[in-house]
Amino acid sequence: MPLTNTETDATPEEPISKPVRDTGFAPLRIALFRDRWLASTISSVGTWMQDTAGTWLMTVLTTSPLLVALMQTAASLPVLLLGLLAGATADIFDRRQLLIFWQIWMLVSVAILAVFTLLGHVSPWALLGFTFLLNVGSAMNNPAWQAIVPELVPRELIPDTVSLNAASNNLARALGPALGGLMVAGFASVHGGAGSVFLLNALSFAGVIWVLVRWKRTPLFKSALPAERIAGSIRSGLRYVRYSPTLQSSLIRAFTFTFFVSGIWSLLAVVAKRDLRAGALGYGILNGSLGAGAVIAATQLPKIRRRFTADKIIAASSIYQGVTLIALALIHTPWIVIPMLVVSGFAWTSTMSQLNVSVQLAVPAWVQARALGTYLMTFQGGMALGSITWGFVAEHGSTNAALLSAGVGLVASLPLVRRFHILQGAIPHHTPYIFKRPAPELAAVPGAENDPSEGPVRITVEYHVPLARYTEFTHAIHELRGVRLRDGAMRWGIYREAEDPEHLIESFIMESWLEYLRSRERVTAADTILRDRVYAMHEGQVPPRVSHQIYVREITPALAV
Repeated sequence: MPLTNTETDATPEEPISKPVRDTGFAPLRIALFRDRWLASTISSVGTWMQDTAGTWLMTVLTTSPLLVALMQTAASLPVLLLGLLAGATADIFDRRQLLIFWQIWMLVSVAILAVFTLLGHVSPWALLGFTFLLNVGSAMNNPAWQAIVPELVPRELIPDTVSLNAASNNLARALGPALGGLMVAGFASVHGGAGSVFLLNALSFAGVIWVLVRWKRTPLFKSALPAERIAGSIRSGLRYVRYSPTLQSSLIRAFTFTFFVSGIWSLLAVVAKRDLRAGALGYGILNGSLGAGAVIAATQLPKIRRRFTADKIIAASSIYQGVTLIALALIHTPWIVIPMLVVSGFAWTSTMSQLNVSVQLAVPAWVQARALGTYLMTFQGGMALGSITWGFVAEHGSTNAALLSAGVGLVASLPLVRRFHILQGAIPHHTPYIFKRPAPELAAVPGAENDPSEGPVRITVEYHVPLARYTEFTHAIHELRGVRLRDGAMRWGIYREAEDPEHLIESFIMESWLEYLRSRERVTAADTILRDRVYAMHEGQVPPRVSHQIYVREITPALAV
């Protein structure tokens, strides 16, 4: 049966009722999303089994806390290096084909590592290298994987969908570490146990590939213009981030939170082995405790979101994670540590779900993968830098000192970042705006190639605004500035005539005529509301006059003939 992005088990006579939506499980009634969710959960179980087995194998191969902590860095660094590239490729190329390619990449990388490990030919640096290669695939896969969510479910179900995706990952986090630790402990040698886990993880990617191969994709946004070049796509993504304060707030909060909380993930294996005197299974149980709390959080988040704002949820989670880090440094009793880790997993997912939703809802479809790539890059950058920092402190000081520093730092940073608000106000209306008038034609010029990539292009808009509305107009037009710059303008300005202050001219520069045409496709319903508010202050018989000028390059007489 073919898969479509509108297929659902609900019939017109049996609509998805509000009580079902309130539970947070409504997206699972959509067959395509459900298939994706199940395949992803199985694959995530394999990934977390590998994470536990690989980290424990590293503690056997070396006694260096820094090398153990570098396992987290090897997992995080590819996203830091490739996040923007991954987002750009996912916004340019067919996401389904990209996802299939990178899933195969991860399958092959893990399979090779499994063979080397089973043969006993793996060193600490080889383990780090293959972990890095696996996560190169993950880094290139994740922006496209998250960006397809709006293609699978209605926009109003995105918060519940993000929570269910978190539940999938964290259900795997609850089961995977324990299963990975159990498999490693069940073999006579750590190499045999870890190698078997790696092999199972390689097989787990097959289910995701199967779902993707069957998916008949219908993109939400498809440009009629030539595809952007990768470099230009990256620039436009960075430009959007630069002029989107809402997105910047999410990125700042994500980096700060993950930098300090990474102390838990990167040093938990050392705590298990040295402080709690636990084996591979014990480490798996500790890691699984985080996952168990995360699963509980994912199922309860719809209720939590209705009662508390995102800012309050993140603040409470940050305080608790700081307490957990301090407790791991001072308390070495498993029956106290395990319940604290369960609540820590709850706090982790509560925060990361809010941040992920805020990014998904803050951007339109044309730049979504690039925004998610930037978010994942920031998130994993905090994890990678934090892991190196706390691993270094543990190596040259003590594990307790590293955990204490991370905990105190997290709590101390909260007053500094609370001004960066998350999910405040109404959700922006990012439906693409359809212009009633066709785009202007590029007229031919003798001796010129009439190339759409020609530029730069200056667009001017002339307004006549009465002085009584001058203050109101300047405030609104400077809000519109952000829209122009996010959609592709390199420079922007608003000018008034010296002799006639009621005559104002808005001017902005586009890189090329083609980029100007792309900017028209990027205009959303929310942008149009703001633009209409500005235009409404214009006084005159006709709307504001818009003109387009292209930079004139010298044409030699010989070429003009």
